[in-house]
Amino acid sequence: MVIRIIKKIYLWLTLLFLYAPIIVLIVFSFNDSKSRGRWSGFTLKWYVELFKDSNVLKALYYTIGIAILSAIISTIIGTIAAIGIHGINGIGKKVILNLNYLPVLNPDIVTAVSLMTLFKFIGIEFGFVTMLLSHITFCIPYVILSILPKLKQMNKHLAEAAMDLGATPMYALRKVVIPEIMPGIFTGALIAFTLSIDDFVISFFNKGAGVTNLSIEIYSMARRGINPVINALTTIMFLVLLLMLLYINRKQEKSIKKRGGVI
Repeated sequence: MVIRIIKKIYLWLTLLFLYAPIIVLIVFSFNDSKSRGRWSGFTLKWYVELFKDSNVLKALYYTIGIAILSAIISTIIGTIAAIGIHGINGIGKKVILNLNYLPVLNPDIVTAVSLMTLFKFIGIEFGFVTMLLSHITFCIPYVILSILPKLKQMNKHLAEAAMDLGATPMYALRKVVIPEIMPGIFTGALIAFTLSIDDFVISFFNKGAGVTNLSIEIYSMARRGINPVINALTTIMFLVLLLMLLYINRKQEKSIKKRGGVI
């Protein structure tokens, strides 16, 4: 009994430690004062000011646009790559997996400088394209790592059975393999989307003139003081992502229950 209570207290303290900064940020997004350490009364003016700040809205536009595109493209490439890696046997599979781990373990600064050097060597003009390509590059390994466990859990004879019954390899892939690994694909897409929104170092080294994202915009604000509209923006983003995550998890639970599986 005592051990169970200690475990619960430990769990709640851990959650408090993780979410206390976010709770404080949300509370101070309604603070009437610009000060981040003094409460001056309730207000919604920072939410109103948010939609009047052209610089923040422009950074948000690039952030969301690049995050959506990089998540979609990296998920497509990562899914195909994961299926291909899963079908390989022997030493080749281990080599490819180790190569896939490298971008994940690599410090962001190494990846950022490497990509910047590559783009300069190729002669690509820095801007939206280079930032998008860099985000796709560092998101793909995470997508692959999210999908591979689902491929291992899948019955390897399902696709073979479908083809024995007359399905083409592409039809079996679309109707049998993809539905089986869909939770992993959703997870990989969410991770890619979140990583893209969160990234600073790789974006900073591979952005061009007139192209920025929220992390770079907030970094530039830090020198002269963070504008309280950022508190309002991050509150909205946190709530939207939370609702999206809850919706996707709920949808996946219903899908698994319909198929009679175990959650």
